[in-house]
Amino acid sequence: MTMVWVDLKPGEEGCQPILDFLSGILPDTRSFDGCQDLKVYIEGDGEGIVFIEYWDSAEHYQRYLSWRTETGVLNQLVDMLAAPPVIRIAEDSGI
Repeated sequence: MTMVWVDLKPGEEGCQPILDFLSGILPDTRSFDGCQDLKVYIEGDGEGIVFIEYWDSAEHYQRYLSWRTETGVLNQLVDMLAAPPVIRIAEDSGI
């Protein structure tokens, strides 16, 4: 299993426009081939948004990310941020 950590820093409009946007697109993410689970968390008073995602494999996640890039959704999200998203991918250690 692969865990993906996505760290977002909201732009001057804050978290709400991002959360509204995510509400519309995350059902497709959750049903994408290989997605096992996805949760969205808000840090503190809205200084950050974090996704914790679980995928069958890093390859599944890369296919998903490519699709989001090709369809322009990733660029739409980036336009709402103060900085580019930080994406970290880790494999289950088996421990």
